[in-house]
Amino acid sequence: MGKGLENVTRKESEMEIEKFGVELTFTEDVLGATPKSKEVYAKYIKAKAPKGTGLDEVETVQEAEEGGWTGFHEDADGLFGFDYTIRGFLKEAATALKAQHAVKNCKSKIDRLVFVSPRRLRFTSKGAAIKEADGVLERPLRAMTMKGPRVTLARSDKLDATKGVNLKFTVSIVKNNEDVTKKWVAELFQYGELQGWGQFRNGSYGRFTTKIA
Repeated sequence: MGKGLENVTRKESEMEIEKFGVELTFTEDVLGATPKSKEVYAKYIKAKAPKGTGLDEVETVQEAEEGGWTGFHEDADGLFGFDYTIRGFLKEAATALKAQHAVKNCKSKIDRLVFVSPRRLRFTSKGAAIKEADGVLERPLRAMTMKGPRVTLARSDKLDATKGVNLKFTVSIVKNNEDVTKKWVAELFQYGELQGWGQFRNGSYGRFTTKIA
């Protein structure tokens, strides 16, 4: 049994991981994308997350009386987003840019080889944690239904980019494929200057610049 443990330890020590810091500075207001309803969010988690996981996410959802309202996760230290939202952004960017980079199975490679930490990514302004949103953005949503066109009102909590909103985190790349490099990931983040992150990205919200350490 001792030899087996030694083999595991040796193999783990041989795994190559490249880590680097990332800082996003938002140039446009950031809109929260989390439904402000524990019940609604719990149903989403139940459908998407493995059994028994995601409970901490439900507990950090802000409650609102009105439906169709999205915001940010919140705990005693302030507002934050979860790590997987950044990985989701990277997969979206990789899909959009795959013709430029020719990285095959790009989404799968990000899932298996690119990781973000810590789990809770804090929104900060001038080095201090952001405790509350700067207001609400309302906009109409138009959709075609079986009964014809319908318009509903959507509301999202927002963070004012003019106050200097940042996200800092660490990206770890398991060096197991020559296509998945720091340079490639850095170029995916550059896509955020155009596409943005968070709710209502097609309205130009959540755009950011990136600093790679």
